[in-house]
Amino acid sequence: MKKHMKIFKEKRNTIVLVSAVFSILIFNSCVNLDPDPVEFDLPPGTYGSVGDLDNAIIGVYGQLTNAAKWTTFHAPSWAGDDITTHRESNKADFREFDQRNVASANGRLLNNWDAVFNIVNTANSILERSEGLVDLGVDPEKVNRLIGEVYFLRGLAFFHAARVHGKIPLPLTRLPDPNIGLSEVSEVFAQIEADFLEAESRLPDVYPGVMPGAVRPNKGSAQSLLSRLYMHWAGFPLKDTSKYTDAANKAKEVIDNSGAYSFGLMDDLEDLWKLENRFNNESVFTMSYCGDCGFATANLKNSILGLPGDFDGWQETFAEVRFFEDFPEGARKEATYRTDLDWENFVDQKNPVFKKVAGPEGDLPSGAFMTGRSDFYMRYAEVLLIYAEASGRSGNVTPESWEALNKIRRRASGLPYDTPDAGVDITTGDIAELAFEERKWEFAGEYLRWFDLVRMERVEEALTRRDEPGIINESNAIIGSLGTDNYFSPIPAAAIEANPNLAN
Repeated sequence: MKKHMKIFKEKRNTIVLVSAVFSILIFNSCVNLDPDPVEFDLPPGTYGSVGDLDNAIIGVYGQLTNAAKWTTFHAPSWAGDDITTHRESNKADFREFDQRNVASANGRLLNNWDAVFNIVNTANSILERSEGLVDLGVDPEKVNRLIGEVYFLRGLAFFHAARVHGKIPLPLTRLPDPNIGLSEVSEVFAQIEADFLEAESRLPDVYPGVMPGAVRPNKGSAQSLLSRLYMHWAGFPLKDTSKYTDAANKAKEVIDNSGAYSFGLMDDLEDLWKLENRFNNESVFTMSYCGDCGFATANLKNSILGLPGDFDGWQETFAEVRFFEDFPEGARKEATYRTDLDWENFVDQKNPVFKKVAGPEGDLPSGAFMTGRSDFYMRYAEVLLIYAEASGRSGNVTPESWEALNKIRRRASGLPYDTPDAGVDITTGDIAELAFEERKWEFAGEYLRWFDLVRMERVEEALTRRDEPGIINESNAIIGSLGTDNYFSPIPAAAIEANPNLAN
């Protein structure tokens, strides 16, 4: 695949290396950092020590956080009915997703593609080069754990690409086939499953010496991502509804072992978005950043990027009007949006502001571009709602299924989530649809809604309602197809130019 599917070359990339240094501080690892840990171009063989293997993996985390610190990582999610972007300025690539009119030349699409397959190819190189350590029996427990991380990261990268594109290539060797073609979605999901299962079997209940929130994944992290994978496998395009049972079972394993994995809900949803809580037990996998350490290690998609020009914001990520109007009043809405801002009278663009993006009032420095906000790649709240929804769709509803749903409903109402409340709790009805609706509100603005609409084939229903007349109409009207033919983004034109087999 030449330029866009090659092994990531060792260029002493400052951003990746500084990210790797910061990652070691966050992970609280005891290894010595090689000044150039990401040795992607070395010949096949073995690492000199377990420390070398550890440093190489930390370099992959640097690749992931460097990609994910930009809003570009989540660009496809602009297609959902919860998020929109500015009608003008330099947001053209985001608007293409927002308006369902994504071109293969979209720059954000290509950046994502390159970032994902850099991670994949680096992971493949690490797996091959670690074989000698396995054969020699050097510190087998730690080596096994480290290899589990590599499988987790590769599975995450494949999954990220598959949710965007559907069919993707599956390079699995250190030197990928330059003429590799696309694999069917069923093959892709099977490979992701295999990677997460390997991770699950190798990772510990709690990764030693790290901050809360699984900044290096544990067994529960892998199980959580498996439950999410099975939900998509059961939906569009494969529609293998037997996977709902797998999703429920895997989510239940996480719930049953949440204490061992150090997972749980925060008492107050709004506390999740405060900088002081950037490491917390609700995140089942966390990507960490340091806002005070400079551009290379900062999160660059929060604070000022979520504010309009009225507040000298960079007007990148806004909330959609219809979704905001429909959002049930209460503690969760207050935790989701900056209701202290009079968005209806904004001069620049009249859209509500996400508290999840701009931050609670006064929590982030005014005008901040670089922040230390963590990315909660998946929250324990999602595990609970997957269990509730998958239980319903698989026809195996239990009292625990209702309790999983009700915990989220209680917290959404500002109540203690572990204390039953007759005014909020429900135990009858279509739990699958109730849980799906609960996801809509719980994860608003977290770049998940679009993928939920795709798996349930509800894009047209949701986006048609998005453009129903309201007090203020959306600035970015839908201009592309809302049919299943337009659910997945095209393969980047530059990747196809380098390897025409990707066009098939």
